[in-house]
Amino acid sequence: MGMFQPISVASDRVMAALVSGLEIEFGHGVGAALAHRFLEAEETEFLWDARDIERWIGAYESVDDEEIDLDRVRIFGRLDGKWFVAVMIVDGDGNPHGLMGKREFGRRKQALAAFADA
Repeated sequence: MGMFQPISVASDRVMAALVSGLEIEFGHGVGAALAHRFLEAEETEFLWDARDIERWIGAYESVDDEEIDLDRVRIFGRLDGKWFVAVMIVDGDGNPHGLMGKREFGRRKQALAAFADA
């Protein structure tokens, strides 16, 4: 029997494990900085995986005339101890292609209100 848990539920535990592993490899005090660099470098994928709620906003019109259809999707979730609302560019298979904007919140209720109002 497997157990599934969204990344947002395990966010703090995942970050702690990442920091711990990096500190073992690179030394104490360096793990947190490196973990945050990983998050920055792969922010689009981390945010998409950490989403709890998503809502389709509309089609994304690319200036590059890409051959694939892309959509704008608003997401809500929690990552690295912070609640967020973001707008992502996503393909029809549910793969993120970019981040249009993100706001962070200290409280879930504030983030949910922003998600509903945006």
